[in-house]
Amino acid sequence: MRSFIFDLNGTMINDMEYHTRGWLYTLNDILGGHFTWDEVKPQMYGKNQEVLVRMFGAGKFTAEEMDRLSIEKEKRYQQEFLPHLQLLPGLMDFLEKAYQAGIPMAIGSAAIPFNIDFVLDNLNIRHYFKAIVSADDVVFSKPHPETFLKAAQLLNVEPADCLVFEDVPKGVEAAQNAGMSSVVLTTTHQAEEFEGFKNILHFANDFTDSYMKSLF
Repeated sequence: MRSFIFDLNGTMINDMEYHTRGWLYTLNDILGGHFTWDEVKPQMYGKNQEVLVRMFGAGKFTAEEMDRLSIEKEKRYQQEFLPHLQLLPGLMDFLEKAYQAGIPMAIGSAAIPFNIDFVLDNLNIRHYFKAIVSADDVVFSKPHPETFLKAAQLLNVEPADCLVFEDVPKGVEAAQNAGMSSVVLTTTHQAEEFEGFKNILHFANDFTDSYMKSLF
C-alpha cells in the first residue's frame, strides 16, 4: 500500500456518541421531534442535509434552513466533545511513523470543514495530511466512491494503492466501490455488521493493534 486514507469520525477520534447527542438536541429540542437514540444512530451517515431529509422527509426545510440547522448541530457536538477530544489510542504514533516513512496520507470524510478543522487544529495534526476531502468537496456521499477517489487523485496515487481506515459499513462500501482495501476500527460497529464485504483486511479496536505495525 502506497498511501493511507482516513475517515475522521469514529476512525481517528471516538466521537460518534457526541454526534448522536448533537443530533438528538437538534432533532428534538430545536425541531420538536420525538426521536430516540436508537432511531437516530443508524441514520448518521452522509451529509447533514441528507440526515435531515431522512429523518423528516424531503421538502420540509429550505436549503438555507438545513445549512443553519447543520451548523447548530455541529456547534452542539463540538461543545459536548471538546473536553474529551483525543485521537484513538496509538494513532498519534501511527501517524508519525507513516509521516517519517514518507507514506502520503489523506482524510476522506463526510464531515464539514468546520468539524475537520476543529479536530486537526485542536490536536495539532494538520501537517500529517497532504489532502483533505470534506462533505463540501463532493457531490455524492459515501457509499459512493467519490470521497476516496478524490483523495487518491489529490495524493497522486492509484486507487488500488490506497488503504482506507473506516468505522462504518457505508464507508467500507465506499472504499470497495473505489477499488480500495480497508482496515475497520470497531469503535462504532462490530465485525459481524460488515458481512459481505470483500475488501476488509483486518478489524482492530484501535491503532495499538499489532496488525498496524505490519503496515510499515
